Amino acid sequence: MTQPHIQVGIMADNRIIIVFDGIYNCNGKQVEGEQLFARTPNGIAWQGSTYDTLQFTPEQEEKASFLLQNVTIGIGFHWQRHENQRFRGGVELITEDKKIRVINNVKAEEYLRSVISSEMNATSSVELLKAHAVISRSWLLAQIEKRNNIEATATVYQSETNTEEERIKWYDREEHDNYDVCADDHCQRYQGITRASTQAVNEAVEATFGQVLYYDNRIADARFSKCCGGVTELFENCWEPQPHPYLTAQRDSSEGELPDLTIEENAREWIMSKPDTFCNTNDKSILSQVLNGYDQETSQFYRWRIEYEQDELSALVRHRSGIDFGTILDLIPLKRGTSGRITRLQIVGSKRSLIVGKELEIRRWLSESHLYSSAFVVDKQPYYNQSKFVLHGAGWGHGVGLCQMGAAMMGAKGYSYKGILAHYFRGAELHNLYNKEAE
Repeated sequence: MTQPHIQVGIMADNRIIIVFDGIYNCNGKQVEGEQLFARTPNGIAWQGSTYDTLQFTPEQEEKASFLLQNVTIGIGFHWQRHENQRFRGGVELITEDKKIRVINNVKAEEYLRSVISSEMNATSSVELLKAHAVISRSWLLAQIEKRNNIEATATVYQSETNTEEERIKWYDREEHDNYDVCADDHCQRYQGITRASTQAVNEAVEATFGQVLYYDNRIADARFSKCCGGVTELFENCWEPQPHPYLTAQRDSSEGELPDLTIEENAREWIMSKPDTFCNTNDKSILSQVLNGYDQETSQFYRWRIEYEQDELSALVRHRSGIDFGTILDLIPLKRGTSGRITRLQIVGSKRSLIVGKELEIRRWLSESHLYSSAFVVDKQPYYNQSKFVLHGAGWGHGVGLCQMGAAMMGAKGYSYKGILAHYFRGAELHNLYNKEAE
């Protein structure tokens, strides 16, 4: 097969400004320069007419690009901000939820050049960049394959359970109906050629062109996070209850025993200490490989701490969950995953008690943006005429699959990209899905 073209949802707003650098064709017109698009009750207003959809195709795909103004990145996270971003490929505008949705139609390999530069630093070591190119490509194509299977079988995808006793929810790309993947942390960071800026990135993509991880004759649903905290998590503890044998629990090191962090006492001991693992590093040269400028605003991630006064926590949970618990009296971990991440947390209030999961929903409820992870232990302390809740935590992200910080350290220690992939995706094999000769 040849490399696929994919559709990436970039942003949605009532007013869109695109600057076309090069000639683009749309509805028989040649378009260049700055263009304004506005949402109206009847569709998309542009150059005196109204449209349901608009499709812009570059005359010279390898040379033309477009600048998209005021793109929101890090949506809902503590690093959320706006950027102007430049992209290659075509652009499609559609109406979606009373806004204009901007979709980039781009080749898979061009998409990957941006992803591995956006998810990490474009100056990362070449072996880390190669490893990330493979897993980002694998994840992307596995999601497209999964979506096609769901549509072909008319499967109803259920990602939420709501009862009086519990709220269990997970977040994945299935929320996107009008395009393959989004451009933000919800899927994979894709910030166009704004980030794809080094020869090393191009070489990493070229060296792994078309390579994906395979397991049991299917593309592996490869996942990654910033920092696992020392032990990786199982897929089914974060998303749908479907185990993937190549996403196993393992200590992020070349030696040492794997602790059973599903046991509360073990989880507390592990989180309250700083075990020797690949991702336990303060080496700035390693951190700079994984953390882009805004990510480096986060200084504590392998182990972290946050405090809430009782009134503060009660107001926060009420705001983030939409549920009035009254005064929060306790936070009780009911179930932990293999990395110590809490997958079921009981929130006890003066008005009601409720179980929340999975890991990301817990992180959303207990922070104005997101907790770094759900791998935390709770210490309740007296504080004047109320209580204080101190959360001691480990890791940044869901902890499934490749640990970016650990992989950066492995690269620095001389591991090849194949060695890095073998460590984090046990039993998965490299497979060439397409090659340049077929282009």
